[in-house]
Amino acid sequence: MMILPGTGRGTGAAGGGGVPHTLRPEVSLARKLRREMSLPEVLLWEQLRGQKTGIKFRHQHPIGPYVCDFYCAGAKLAVEVDGEFHGRGDRPQRDAGRDQFFEQNGHRVLRVAAGEVLRDIEAVVTMIVSSAASPLHQPAAGPPPRAGEE
Repeated sequence: MMILPGTGRGTGAAGGGGVPHTLRPEVSLARKLRREMSLPEVLLWEQLRGQKTGIKFRHQHPIGPYVCDFYCAGAKLAVEVDGEFHGRGDRPQRDAGRDQFFEQNGHRVLRVAAGEVLRDIEAVVTMIVSSAASPLHQPAAGPPPRAGEE
């Protein structure tokens, strides 16, 4: 592709053209992970995608430098499916760092064991949907105190 001087536009074919778009690394990674989901992730995605609650989920969704397994934007809920390797080596510390990043950026994190997805997917889906449906912040009980009161 040739770039025209001073325009920032290429001389590509009709309808195309323009400067090639470079994806952020986390978007490229998310696309790759969507093609390579584990069996528990595939089964859970089929259930979350097909549920009729009106709560929408995305799979392999980038948040900052990380990609979470499932994400509900309306509830700011990141769902992570943890396989058996998540308890080994430095993985617990890495997962804690991810969780901290998500939480510091206003997202809730729900971790579910891959084995639990395989054993009782209905219970896992119910737990995820319930978490997504619950408000981010619980309202205070009663009216706020008047000025000068606590």
